[in-house]
Order: sequence, then C-alpha cells, then structure tokens
Amino acid sequence: MKHKNFLKVRELTACKSLFIMLVMGILAIAAAVPAMAQMTSDRVVLGSKAPEGVGLQSVSPYVAPPEVFVPDSSKEVPEDVGVRMHTNYLIYNPSRIQPRALRDLSQPEPEENPEPNIAMKIVHETPASLACVYGMGRSYRGCAPMINKAYNATGGGRAIAIVIAYDNPTALTDLQYFSTYFRLPAPNFTKVLANGNGSCSTPPYDAGWALESALDTQWAHAMAPNAAIILVEACSSLTTDLMYAETVASTYLLSNYGGGEVSNSWSGSEWSGQTAYDDNFPAYGYSYGNNVLNTVSYFFSAGDNGYGAQYPSSSPWVISAGGTTINRDPKTKAFVSESCWAGSGGGISAYETSTVGFPSGTGWWAAYQYPIFGQASRMTPDMSFNADPASGVYVTYSGTWYIVGGTSLSAPALAGIVNNSNNQLGMATLFSVSGSGYFTNAENNLLYSQLLNHKEYVTNFYDVTTGSNGAPALPLWDYCTGVGSPRGKLGK
Repeated sequence: MKHKNFLKVRELTACKSLFIMLVMGILAIAAAVPAMAQMTSDRVVLGSKAPEGVGLQSVSPYVAPPEVFVPDSSKEVPEDVGVRMHTNYLIYNPSRIQPRALRDLSQPEPEENPEPNIAMKIVHETPASLACVYGMGRSYRGCAPMINKAYNATGGGRAIAIVIAYDNPTALTDLQYFSTYFRLPAPNFTKVLANGNGSCSTPPYDAGWALESALDTQWAHAMAPNAAIILVEACSSLTTDLMYAETVASTYLLSNYGGGEVSNSWSGSEWSGQTAYDDNFPAYGYSYGNNVLNTVSYFFSAGDNGYGAQYPSSSPWVISAGGTTINRDPKTKAFVSESCWAGSGGGISAYETSTVGFPSGTGWWAAYQYPIFGQASRMTPDMSFNADPASGVYVTYSGTWYIVGGTSLSAPALAGIVNNSNNQLGMATLFSVSGSGYFTNAENNLLYSQLLNHKEYVTNFYDVTTGSNGAPALPLWDYCTGVGSPRGKLGK
C-alpha cells in the first residue's frame, strides 16, 4: 500500500535521501571490510552459520508436547500462506485431556504469594516474577511468582497498540480484572475498529483470537503499566485486513501520542509476495517538515514452530520477538536461568535478502545485522522473552484463568519493556537543518550496537547460551533468542 505522506516526502527529498544512503553505505563498507577481513569465514561465534543440514526454510518443526494445547487460531494450513495469518500462543494443559472448548483448559486462580519449598505445586509466572527477572520492577530474592504490587513493573508512557484480528467483547473487563488481581494500576484502554477498508462494519467474534488479545493487552500492561493500551481490531485474519489495521494503529499512535509501539502476535510462513507489504512499517506517517517522524516501533512474534523465519517477523523494519524458557529451582521456585525455548521461531529469510531494493531487504537502511552477517539476508529474531508454556503466564479471559505461552507473549511484553525504556525510537528521521533524512529501524540499531560493547551488553541483556530450537543457542547472537533477553530499561 502506498501512502500520501510517503509519496509526498519521496517527491521532495528522494534525491537527497538516496544520496545520504549512498554515502552511508560507502562509509559503512569502508569501515566494515577491514574488520570483516579479520574474521573467520563462517563467523560461528556470532551465530551467523546456519545449523548443519538446515536450509532457508526450516528443519523438523517443533511439536507441542502432550501437556500443551495448540488452539485452532495458532494452526496454519498450506492454503493460508500469504493469505491469512495465525496467532502464536499455546495453552498449558496439564490434564492432557483433549478439550472441547477453551474454557475446558481453565486453571485455578493464582494463589497469593504461594509458599516455597512445595515441590509438587505448579507455580506459573506473574507480573511480579517477570518484572523481577527482566529488571522492570524491584528485585527480590529468587524472583519467585507472587502477587504483590510492590514488586510489579513501574513506568511506561505514551501508548502501546495491540493489532489483532476479530473482536474481543470482554477485552476491557478482562484487563481490568487482571490489573485488580495482580495489583497493577488501572488500565487506560481504548478499542479502535480497523474497518475503514470496507471489509466489515464490526469485526466478528472469534474465541481463539479473543484469548490472544487478552494475553497481549494484559502483558503489555504488566511490563509498562503507565502506558495507554490501544486494542486495534481488524475485520479478519486476512493478511490484507491485518496490514490495514497496522496503518490504523500507526495513525492512531502518531495522531494521539506522537508515536509509540505496535505489538503483533501473529505471523505466517514466508511467501514470495511478502515484500510488497514492507513499506507499511517505515513509510507510514512520514511527513515533510518535521524533525523526527514515525516514532513508532513494530514488534512481531517470531513464531512457535521452531527454527525457520516467519513474516512479518522477517521484515527488516520490525523487531522480531523470539522465545525463552524460564528455569526455576523445583523446590524453592527461585529463578535459575533462561534457555532457548524449543518452539521459538527464528531463522534466515528466503525473501528479505540483500538483493531486493528499498524498502525491502537488508540494504543500508537496515544495516544493523551487517557486522554479524555481512551482506546477507534478514535473520530472526532480534531479542527474546519467556515463551515456553511450561513457564507460562497467567491470563484471564471471559472470567476464566489460563496458563499461556508462545511468542505471542514475547511480542507484547517486549513492546512494554521498550515502551518503559522511553527512548521513543522509530523508523524515519528528517532533519530540518538540511531538509533531508533517512529511513532506519532505530530500535534494532540500538539493540545490535551493544553486542560488541561488553560492559553495556552484560548489563542490559541476558546472553542465552543453552537450549535449541533446531539451531543451538550461542554466545551473543543466535537464531533462537537474537541478542538475548532484556535486563532493565537501559539500551532498549
């Protein structure tokens, strides 16, 4: 889709912008080539080499264990590729009984500050426990799951938009109950219907996608409790409807908050026509005459099928969200480590290559991975968050508690963490002093710039080096967790 503002600025500044990008490219090559020449040809340490026997698409896909339920909305059939998108959440189902409905998968209410040293008790993640692990709230010994507002995340600003398919009629009441139960601030919530493309008057209801929206709104709020939550509902899971909703979300954030984060927990297998959608991300809202433009960052789930790239996660203009497992001491429930979750998506894009032109591919407008891979395709993910259903989180939907995991959790939680950092980065910049500017994924530029800065990296990120999604977790960057998982608000 082409946008009026995008066309306007390209007419006015195209020559200058292209000249700047050309100069930047020449300078980057000059700076990078000597350093690259000192590296080994496969650069294994930085994770650029695909696992043995792995092609561009995937290895044997992740198969959910018996205690994990895959809802219909998270399943993809061949005829959906490029046409429809799917959710990326899984439900922890310890009974292993095939449910008739989502409600059959309900869990007992979370216990208030459950006692440790009860080996048989199943304790799942709460806003306090993950705020502690990820450095968004006060730290306490062990970061064990608990209900206590003193340890929840604090901060956040502007707004986070959640783009979803279909309608969730209980989204607000669920979010309010979640906030009350876990003693979070009351949410500032708005629902926006993305129906301006004529696909519907009101999005219909779908239970699978409704639970997705409950997960997304609640856990974005948990990581950035002071940010407004904007739920943008598309008419359907058609790619065209969801991409239209993406522009509605961008417009709303820019018009009402001057920018923000857009979280998307949906994706699909890559296909040859995907690059036609890439300009939905950098181009929208670019308006001639402003100093900073499109201060919107876009987050997408990397997928729940193990090794392999999915779209839009593989677009160079978004932050791709991978998944980890939270490992705890079985007796004390104290946090021990994070490892790569076997189901986390991540891999090498078949279509976002160095040979395609702006706005697609990995040209100098998206050079954040160049120091790792050189002139190569887009690799995913960029960073990660807890996603294993076995270390899943509490979500309330339509009066029922569920334990949910998947990279559908990673995307809104990471959007909340980045929102809480308050760097207000985006996709496009125009300097009034020169009348010229450029498009760039500023959030990924910041994330990747810390990889080779030891002091910043070990402070701001947890380097996940254990586990595998078909590709092993490695020091620094890997195909499961990207640069790692965040710690604190700096460098995000």
